[in-house]
Amino acid sequence: MSGNEEQAPQVPLLDDDAMDELFEFLDSDRVDPEALTLFGAHGFLMALAISPAATPAQLWVAEIFNGEPNFEDAAQHDRILAHLETLHANAANVLESGQIPELPFDLEIDVDESPIDTPVGEWCAGFMTGVFMQDDAWFSEQEEQAAQLLLPFMALSELFEEEDPDLAAMASSHEQANHLARQLPDLTLDLYLLYRVPPEKPKAHGPKKGAAQQKKGGQKKNRRR
Repeated sequence: MSGNEEQAPQVPLLDDDAMDELFEFLDSDRVDPEALTLFGAHGFLMALAISPAATPAQLWVAEIFNGEPNFEDAAQHDRILAHLETLHANAANVLESGQIPELPFDLEIDVDESPIDTPVGEWCAGFMTGVFMQDDAWFSEQEEQAAQLLLPFMALSELFEEEDPDLAAMASSHEQANHLARQLPDLTLDLYLLYRVPPEKPKAHGPKKGAAQQKKGGQKKNRRR
């Protein structure tokens, strides 16, 4: 993107009241300490919306909560699950329309912070949890392209520090981490398009003069791709 090009507007996936209620619930003692945070759940559901394979709701709900939460009552149960289902559905709808989803945090990481201690790192870790949940679907046919697009998510999640020092080094400086973080919204759409939009095929043309002679013994000339 050039410096003079306007950035596409981003679309929020939930209203503020729903986001606040989800944040408070996932930050409370009503859920397991290992449950995903709001930012982790947001990234996780974004990854599931991008994935070419569907995940049953009961599986992703269990992954978010790491067990069964202690809901206050049936009404709270229904509201929380409805918020999560709406977030998941809206992510898919926004990407399907070719728009950029809004991430629920500031993409600028403070100079004295490690990415994993910020909403950016939590969101990327949640996103990668969604990828790991369906790694066959993510990498079976588009491995090289997917791996390239996922590099910022992987580096900022800091899940690979021990096994891949080179990857960890991508976000080792404040400037590099912020450069990667600013790419995240656009990359969600790039990943969605990778899986959902088939590559363009050459346009078919009508027969031209001498086409039969060109084809005979020279089919390779007509196969430019």
